[in-house]
Amino acid sequence: MQTPDTSQVVERLALLRTAMHQQQIDALMVPSADPHLSEYLPERWQGREWLSGFTGSVGTFIVTPDFAGVWTDARYWTQAEQQLAGTGIQLMKLTSGASVQYVDWLAANLKAGQTAAVDGAVLGLSIARLLEQPLAAAGVKLRTDIDLLQQIWADRPPLPAAPVYQHLPPYASKTRAEKLAELRGAMQQLGAQRHLISTLDDIAYLFNLRGADVNYNPIFLSHALVAPTRATLFVAGGKIPAELITALTEDGVDVAPYETISVALATLPADSTLLIDPRRITYGTRQWIPATVKVIESINPTTFAKSKKSDADAAHVRAAMEQDGAALCEFFTWLEKTLADPQRAPLTEVAIDHHITAARARRPGFVSPSFSTIAGFRSNGAIMHYHATEAQHSIIEGDGLLLIDSGGQYLGGTTDITRVVGVGSITAEHKRDFTLVLKGVIALSSARFPRGTRSPMLDAIARAPLWAEGLDFGHGTGHGVGYFLNVHEGPQSISQSAMPEPHTAMEPGMITSIEPGLYRPGKWGIRIENLVLNRPAGQTEFGDFLQFETLTLCPIDTRCMAADLLRDDEKQWLNNYHATVRERLSPLLSGDALAWLNQRTEAL
Repeated sequence: MQTPDTSQVVERLALLRTAMHQQQIDALMVPSADPHLSEYLPERWQGREWLSGFTGSVGTFIVTPDFAGVWTDARYWTQAEQQLAGTGIQLMKLTSGASVQYVDWLAANLKAGQTAAVDGAVLGLSIARLLEQPLAAAGVKLRTDIDLLQQIWADRPPLPAAPVYQHLPPYASKTRAEKLAELRGAMQQLGAQRHLISTLDDIAYLFNLRGADVNYNPIFLSHALVAPTRATLFVAGGKIPAELITALTEDGVDVAPYETISVALATLPADSTLLIDPRRITYGTRQWIPATVKVIESINPTTFAKSKKSDADAAHVRAAMEQDGAALCEFFTWLEKTLADPQRAPLTEVAIDHHITAARARRPGFVSPSFSTIAGFRSNGAIMHYHATEAQHSIIEGDGLLLIDSGGQYLGGTTDITRVVGVGSITAEHKRDFTLVLKGVIALSSARFPRGTRSPMLDAIARAPLWAEGLDFGHGTGHGVGYFLNVHEGPQSISQSAMPEPHTAMEPGMITSIEPGLYRPGKWGIRIENLVLNRPAGQTEFGDFLQFETLTLCPIDTRCMAADLLRDDEKQWLNNYHATVRERLSPLLSGDALAWLNQRTEAL
């Protein structure tokens, strides 16, 4: 979908307000969501972007007859200010990614007797419950039975039609029959006969299937209903080949049309007991379940299961990291040679994305990028989720820092890495900021902690070196990462904005990012990111402990460091890391790339 320009945004807002007036709607909320509460949305459900022009992956848009605003967190403030300029849409700053301040705004700004509307098909059940009480207290009616976008979006994209395929051994370390048996065991413990799953990564994991219905995440639009002896997968017709349908049937999985999930839920036996995850289904989906059905609410058991990678999974991830690291060495070799060539054509941020993806594509097992590459030079690096386009980008020339955040989907794992390199001459202030961020990476990477520690509690460890200097950053320190699945997954989250609830406990086998940063708007941004694996670290009289194994394999640019700010133990960590990177990647490289690796991994 092409991002609208300012005039298109103004025109679409006018159409929307006309439709709102006709339907007697006083405020419309447009969340960044689809019927599966996905992070990356099929184009059909990118309504907030289509209406507002704001392309960030997180944001809630509210429109009234005389107001329009996008609520988003600090990762997107600079980007939103730029993209909303001239549209008449205000940036409403959320204090954290988990904030729902827009709920309070609606309750405070609507009068008794007025109507707020949101499409229930894409409204998360947990958010709906937060909306209902304050709006009812204010005498405001909440309407969820209408999709106004459908009335004004003349060329709205259809449902995606990419085929579904199997994730096969050796990469799939458990069969779907084994996973279904484990799930039914968890259902039984919760007292549930049936289980509804709407989140696409949970479904892809459970059935060992993958797809390409959205960019970057190998998932497909579907719902699943798991019963005591059989399961039903609701997928649009023509997406699953006949031979795969046969294989699914033999494993106790029936295939039904995507849209019939509503009928399947509405016709559940009156004495059924159904497990749902209120954070992972929409309000509209919940409405299909008859009142006679007993509903048990708990986190999807598959969310826990897929977060804890097996030893076999971890081995495949390590191999994928080696291929990814080798691709990055080849890319950075090309980058440095290109920047050093005085006769070269101008190098743009867009070219970074093309070349880094091409380097990965030459590696075995590569499927696609795992998210849109962020390549931000100088001030663009301070825009946390910056995305260069052909229409708007910077040329990489002169002096400054270049931040590159990228990742790949491989059959054996998902990668996500951020590195910062110096272009031309960099300053002592650059080096100080870089080194403080690195100290945060080292501090958390070196941590040892009790098994079951709530992941948000670890966030402060990475921030401490920055806090000591009166500095901070406006995003989480780490997110869970899938296994050839979503680059962002739960339940663990190393973040100030996440609640340290029981389901966020750190367990062996989890893969999480460590990515502190420092951003100076209008100047530069620094983020250093590795992925780490939770591994046992021994037992004491206080219980089992865990530690991190760093999975990501790519040099950290020592030319950007102020080595005198590092303690001896921090230097030793970096030297040990670079020795591992050299040992693991050398067999996969030759020529200039091997020489580059050896130079960039020299000990301090």
